Amino acid sequence: MTEQVRTERATVARSTPAGRKWGRWIGYVFIAPWLISFLAFDLIPIVSGFYHSFTRWTATGSQATWIGLDNYAEAVTRDPLFWRSVWNTLYYMGASVPIGIVVAFFLALLLNTRVRGMGAYRTIYYLPSVVPIVAAAVVWVFIFETRRGILNYVLELVGLPAIRWLSDPNWAMPALIIMSLWGLGATMIIFLAGLQNIPQELYEAAEVDGANAVQRMMRITVPLMTPTIFFTLVLNLVNAFQAFANAFILTHGGPNNATLLYMIHIYTNAFSYFRMGYASALAVLLFVVVFSVTLFVYRTSNRWVYYS
Repeated sequence: MTEQVRTERATVARSTPAGRKWGRWIGYVFIAPWLISFLAFDLIPIVSGFYHSFTRWTATGSQATWIGLDNYAEAVTRDPLFWRSVWNTLYYMGASVPIGIVVAFFLALLLNTRVRGMGAYRTIYYLPSVVPIVAAAVVWVFIFETRRGILNYVLELVGLPAIRWLSDPNWAMPALIIMSLWGLGATMIIFLAGLQNIPQELYEAAEVDGANAVQRMMRITVPLMTPTIFFTLVLNLVNAFQAFANAFILTHGGPNNATLLYMIHIYTNAFSYFRMGYASALAVLLFVVVFSVTLFVYRTSNRWVYYS
């Protein structure tokens, strides 16, 4: 039997009702791993969390008791740490996101030049972003150490006093913001990919017209990079709202709740106090805020994002 005959018979078999039905089941088999994962780790937990946000549930064997909106009322009116965690998260997000985007964009510009060994430089700047967060946090604990830390040693070399980075409420949050710059490699790579997609003919034409480097940057690079900036802005905003590991490992929310981020507040209520219902309500509020902020950024993007 020739290959052409076998192909024709297979085509005929697939065109029959039984063949089409069997083909559908084969498709379901292939998507089954993703479907099971989506149901077990996404859809069911989301629905369960939304339901339990209206209950008093300790997750220690007791039955969930329906209490309506009481968890939400407690968060807004009776929980002082709720507003403290909201302010700390906004502070962290308002500083780390713009600083991170600007620094990552600047590094991408440097790494987009033609210099010998540029591949090695790109690898060096990207590697910190793939280091496990726990290992990186342990390293930064030694960097921020008051007496033997590298950062304070550098400050003393230039004549500045040592700073109690992780034990002073005024400096604990800036320490977390500084540490957030450690993982800029992923954002930098995204910016680098966007820069390499800009046609070089535009720069050549602008240079012929007499445009200097600053004018080429502001009139060509930045406008054509706005879609990439928009993408990284959304990603970094969502990640900032969900920041947890750095603050939890370095300060556990202290000192004096100075680094009590919103995710730490959720974690504490869920796994320290076992108030799963209240923690679910906090998580639902976080989802609403993140969704609203993302929608706002998306709706306003047509004012400053330019697609070529």
